[in-house]
Amino acid sequence: MYLTKEVKAEIFKKHGGSETNTGSTEGQIALFTHRINHLTGHLKKNHKDYNTERSLVKLVGKRRSLLDYMIKNDIVKYRELIKELGIRK
Repeated sequence: MYLTKEVKAEIFKKHGGSETNTGSTEGQIALFTHRINHLTGHLKKNHKDYNTERSLVKLVGKRRSLLDYMIKNDIVKYRELIKELGIRK
C-alpha cells in the first residue's frame, strides 16, 4: 500500500498543522497531490488502465476546486502551497 497511516499523518502534520487536522484545505490538497503523483506513475506503466485514469481525472478536479477555494480566501497561503508542492511548473 502506497498510502499508509504514517504517510498520511506526516502529510497532515506538515501541511495541515497537526496529524489530527485532516479537514484543512492545505492538508487535503497535499494529500490529493500525493495520490495524483502515485496514480500518474502507475498510468505511465499501465496506459490502458482506464479506471485509474478516470479516478485520476476526478482527483485533479477535486484538487482544482480546493485550490480555487484557497484563491478566494487566502491568496498568500495559496502561493506558498503551490510553490511547496510544486504544482505549477
